[in-house]
Amino acid sequence: MKKIFPLLLLCSLGAIACTQQQKETSEMSRFVNKLMDEMTLDEKIGQLNLSGGGDIVTGQARNSNTAEKIRSGQIGGLFNIKGVEKIREIQRVAVEESRLKIPLIFGMDVIHGYETVFPIPLGLSCSWNMEAIEESARIAAIEASSDGICWTFSPMVDVSRDPRWGRVSEGNGEDPFLGGQIAKAMIKGYQQDNSYSDPTHIMACVKHYALYGAPEGGRDYNTVDMSRQRMFNEYMYPYQAAVEAGVASVMASFNEVDGVPASGNKWLMTEVLREKWGFEGFVVSDYTGISEMIAHGIGNLQNVSARALKAGIDMDMVSEGFLSTLKKSLDEKKITENDINKACRRILEAKYKLGLFDNPYKYCDGTRRSKNIYTQEHRDKARRIASESFVLLKNQDGLLPLKKQASIALIGPLANTRSNMPGTWSVAADLSKPTTLLEALQKAIGDSSKIHYAKGSNLTEDAELEARATMFGRELGRDSRSHETLLKEALETAQRCDVILAALGESSEMSGESSSRSNLDIPDAQQRLLKELVKTGKPVVLLLFTGRPLTLSWEDAHVQSILNVWFGGSEAAEAIADVLFGEVNPSGKLTCTFPKNLGQIPLYYNHKNTGRPLATGKWFEKFRSNYLDVDNDALYPFGYGLSYTSFEYSEIRLSSKEMNFNNQLTASIVLRNSGSFAGSEVVQLYIRDCEGSVTRPVKELKGFQKVTLQAGESREVSFTVTAEMLKFYNYDLKHVAEAGDFEIMIGTNSRDVKTAKFELKEN
Repeated sequence: MKKIFPLLLLCSLGAIACTQQQKETSEMSRFVNKLMDEMTLDEKIGQLNLSGGGDIVTGQARNSNTAEKIRSGQIGGLFNIKGVEKIREIQRVAVEESRLKIPLIFGMDVIHGYETVFPIPLGLSCSWNMEAIEESARIAAIEASSDGICWTFSPMVDVSRDPRWGRVSEGNGEDPFLGGQIAKAMIKGYQQDNSYSDPTHIMACVKHYALYGAPEGGRDYNTVDMSRQRMFNEYMYPYQAAVEAGVASVMASFNEVDGVPASGNKWLMTEVLREKWGFEGFVVSDYTGISEMIAHGIGNLQNVSARALKAGIDMDMVSEGFLSTLKKSLDEKKITENDINKACRRILEAKYKLGLFDNPYKYCDGTRRSKNIYTQEHRDKARRIASESFVLLKNQDGLLPLKKQASIALIGPLANTRSNMPGTWSVAADLSKPTTLLEALQKAIGDSSKIHYAKGSNLTEDAELEARATMFGRELGRDSRSHETLLKEALETAQRCDVILAALGESSEMSGESSSRSNLDIPDAQQRLLKELVKTGKPVVLLLFTGRPLTLSWEDAHVQSILNVWFGGSEAAEAIADVLFGEVNPSGKLTCTFPKNLGQIPLYYNHKNTGRPLATGKWFEKFRSNYLDVDNDALYPFGYGLSYTSFEYSEIRLSSKEMNFNNQLTASIVLRNSGSFAGSEVVQLYIRDCEGSVTRPVKELKGFQKVTLQAGESREVSFTVTAEMLKFYNYDLKHVAEAGDFEIMIGTNSRDVKTAKFELKEN
């Protein structure tokens, strides 16, 4: 009886929770039914209109006559308005001056923080720390909700294997499994238990559904085309993981899927998202995504709007195609009133779940702003998390960490900029607040020494390119002096010092939306500067600012140390100082492959084998899959990242060399910190299906653990392997595991692993 009672108690608690949820759903349904019975057709359509009448314009269009449309019930929500006072006043118009007093939903691009900004998502993913990632989203939700925002257009989970695409900076890299774990962590941070019982809980919006990260040529908004088998095995899981986590909303992507733009793709929005995955929230188009189907060649505004509604889009962002054409389409029987009702119901249910009908001003408490936004506590956490995102790519002869007593030259166009520190898509940040790297380093060393600074070069020789790459207030202050003058000053500064810190790379807006690049080198002027600094013979540390993988073959061969700092957020400069001087031991690991040159792209770790693979360790062999002028290997592989200490891995120990579909096995290694610093290591588990009914990747990430060890300490690290982990989508798109041989790999990155084999047997 003692063993049975806890089970009965759990079942009883589960039944109570289920009954409570059913009661709440029933109450919501009755409320929404009653409200919709009172709504005119125009008011129902109005709920489907998301207007961009805010302070922050992220596209080319802007809606007008916003206040009058709100009064007449023609707007369901607004986005990118900053300031709780503004939002409260607009909400007042909706609930006091419109006929049915339906509150508005307020959204914003809170991508990697609000005013306290965390590393760009690509950098954040390199922490491999799900607790830290969840914490960053939790703080973002607390701050945004304190300023009137109840809905964020995040997380972005598009898998990307082409660093030419600018929005690689906004995602989590090339791996779907890792992307799925990050999606779950972010959504929990924003939505907590999905009850919205607290005014700090806000609705998340997973984007961009689907396949947005795979455009041809790496050019933003471009065509995407792939098989459905590839979609489900390599790109779709992060979106599905978000749905499983209870994400409240989904944003459609700009690209086409199977020849049909996502905003009008019923297979994608209804058959997969709702019927296959069970999504119950609402779907919003991206910025003018519906009207852009006209340029895709799908039809005029009326036709594409009707098609979007029929496909399963519930809310039209900015296009106003729903607002201006749905009544005509209804009259012409291109849509039904039920189509409108379904979409309207989903929007009203979202507002009900947020508690806006009970209290339209739930997120408009002006007293919260001063207590919750850009606090020292939040900034301290952002600093710690930023330091975990940095990836040490090279550290020859243990140059890092530096001694504070050293005479240090800080050189480069990213060394003394404030506005570039937060990175792209930090739309709510006050760009006057972040510390410059120069300020942070000088503060870190105090009176023990002095940082000697010179700009050294502009971002690039091309002034027009620099202007395109420093938008939205992220100016670097282009220096009018000649290249020769800037270089001479830098070299004179370097000669006076013991070590050179070269703060180089991209500006924050060289990556992000509509920031694709066809050349992934460090820009020309900075390359010339770096080569001259190396010629001085002084030890050089490259502090690499970037929003994407760059081609760094020359830098890797000639620069002594390389620390990739991405764009670390509002506390980036302080975090960089922490790592440079050894207050923090870097532990970041790449979530995207760095190629040796542009011609290798796309290059990713979980590729498939050709029938003529190049032998391991070979550069070139005739009639094999290779290049004449470069080997097939990455410069830095997925999962790669160094530490100030060193780690040793034992051989893999398997609890069994075979398993069936109903049981599991354990794979273990002993990890030892063999260096002289305490440090953290991301232990990575990969599995290869050696023989399948369809071709399978050479390895796939299936697990990871971040382990902290003191110098000399050892610990056993174990992974449980189940048949569920071995499933994939076969030729018929059935999610299956197949009996046969598997290779298991555990290591410090996707290249450097220990291996063992096991067999999956039929039951």
